[in-house]
Amino acid sequence: MNTWILLRGLTREARHWGALPDALRDALDGIAGDARAAESPRERVLTIDLPGNGEYAHLRAPLRVAEMVDFVRAAARERGAPGPYRVLAMSLGGMVATCWAQRHRDEIARLVLINTSMRPFSRFDERLRPRAWPGLLRAARHWDAPSVAEAVIHRLTCNNGRTRAADLKTWTDIRTSVPVSRANALRQLLAAARFSAGKQRPECATLVLSSREDGLVDPACSAALAAAWRADHWMHPWAGHDLPHDDPAWTVERICAWLAQTAGREHEENSISPSMRP
Repeated sequence: MNTWILLRGLTREARHWGALPDALRDALDGIAGDARAAESPRERVLTIDLPGNGEYAHLRAPLRVAEMVDFVRAAARERGAPGPYRVLAMSLGGMVATCWAQRHRDEIARLVLINTSMRPFSRFDERLRPRAWPGLLRAARHWDAPSVAEAVIHRLTCNNGRTRAADLKTWTDIRTSVPVSRANALRQLLAAARFSAGKQRPECATLVLSSREDGLVDPACSAALAAAWRADHWMHPWAGHDLPHDDPAWTVERICAWLAQTAGREHEENSISPSMRP
């Protein structure tokens, strides 16, 4: 049984994934098919919140991404999840996942990064688009007014407005029940701004997913990252920064197709006799 760990971004938590965790689990179980029907173990999908968010909102958010990695690793162990892990992460969560894969190579088997950005591959004005700055300042000013702040965040991150009313109710309820402090939001923002990944490609197979119409992070960040690491890269034509929200079906389909591709590549590599390898 594979264990997937899902990591969200700045100030967001497990509930902001919406239907994606269940959709991913069901799709992965479908790939396994009848071969595992007798055992019926489902793919394990864990949503782990970063410190300062969700169930850990009472904690002080670290100022270093590496400390977030240590926290997530410990949380996975506490839940009895065996590695190596398959990690799906977006935005700040993608930085945490990258740092994890580069520092603890044997612990990550697959890496899927959604709309993330990091030095040294992208400039500051690409990592946080200038046109989004006024909205971010408005959200900061109204941080203690849940409905206002969440409405701003929705406009900044989502291009699919069909469920906007329901989203805002859900997101406002989340913020009201487990608020992320303004101080923790700033600490996470600083950690993201300061983070610099190693130039070397993670040893695990890596997929980069991005949104062409991301209004928060320039999609050039994902393109630069994928090019530097020679990683597989798929770009959604119309989704915003919160790709799992805007088109969860496409997100899951791309992940499953990529898993099949990487399995095929690995099978071909393993089939080559040692004498034929370069």
